[in-house]
Amino acid sequence: MTMTLTEKILAKAAKLSKVTPGENIWVNADLLMTHDVACPSTIGIFKQEFGVNAKVWDQNKIVIIPDHYIFTADKRANRNLDIVREFAIEQEIKYFYDISDRSDFQANPDYKGVCHIALAQEGHTIPGQVLFGTDSHTCNAGAFGLFATGIGHTDAAFVMGTGKLLLKVPGTMRFVFSGELPNYLLAKDLILHIIGDIGVSGATYRTMEFAGDTVEKMTMEERMTLCNMVIEAGGKNGVIAPDRTTFEYLQGRTTKTFEPVYNDVNANFLRNHSYDVTKLEPVVAKPHSPDNRELARNCRDIMIDRVYIGSCTGGKISDFIHAAKIIKGHQVKVPTYLVPATQTVYNDLFSIKHDGQTLSEIFLNAGSRQPAFKNISDRV
Repeated sequence: MTMTLTEKILAKAAKLSKVTPGENIWVNADLLMTHDVACPSTIGIFKQEFGVNAKVWDQNKIVIIPDHYIFTADKRANRNLDIVREFAIEQEIKYFYDISDRSDFQANPDYKGVCHIALAQEGHTIPGQVLFGTDSHTCNAGAFGLFATGIGHTDAAFVMGTGKLLLKVPGTMRFVFSGELPNYLLAKDLILHIIGDIGVSGATYRTMEFAGDTVEKMTMEERMTLCNMVIEAGGKNGVIAPDRTTFEYLQGRTTKTFEPVYNDVNANFLRNHSYDVTKLEPVVAKPHSPDNRELARNCRDIMIDRVYIGSCTGGKISDFIHAAKIIKGHQVKVPTYLVPATQTVYNDLFSIKHDGQTLSEIFLNAGSRQPAFKNISDRV
């Protein structure tokens, strides 16, 4: 029996020779990721069900990345981080990316940034593995050829205590992009085209697999954008077969050995969707839903109040490079906020240049707001 990439990963994690869509199986986790929003309640459930003195199943396979509440002045939100820190110390969690000085994030060498991008930059996205995370956009990691999906706090507590989770095997929808990607299109345009076509529930509890020569030529950051937004269509996970681009990105970021997984010949897909990217146009998602797609050219007369460049889909260094190319030589007309996804991206803003200027200089000269400032005292 032939299997898809996702089915083969889950079969291996369940120690089964084969699995079929709709089948319920016990899967062994390779990694559990959680952050400062979900971790406290996950800890509470873990201690309630496994005991106040219980130990996690493997302190080397849990990654905790504070990234949501860390810069707020709200004391209750700050308490979340205190709870997480106490637990990480108690359990001797190896990969706890702490932040203690909230007045200047650069004073925290362990702090990384947005969990989904930090997972990749720190070498935690390993092809062929199973990664669970307490965030809906955990599917971002599927760009590296692994099974990555978001789970709730109760499921996360169970994984924390046992290293296992009961899953229903999802069927796979395949999206094939062909053609040379025009310089006016990015991965965000491609995924919004898909969501506009199938709707926000069009891939409910299904794998969305991306393939084709267009995808093969994409950087890992662009591939992450495709997989990140799978959840906006209801998808269980997004995935892209690993290749040389994947392996080169991982080189120097991890020393872990891995076995790449690929579709069997004649693997069965629920649906096949094909797109010629040379015939696509830039699009936007209008309020209040990702599937409320509209061609960008039809929105040219719509006034906007502010611009935000950041988050897990828009805060990677490639996103800032593309934005800088457009904004260079112009002045922003509305407040424009820059939020680099990670410390690495932030630092790159001051070293990577376009047309003789660093990205930071381009944004500053255009009148953009924080945090494109090297010194915290310069921020407005």
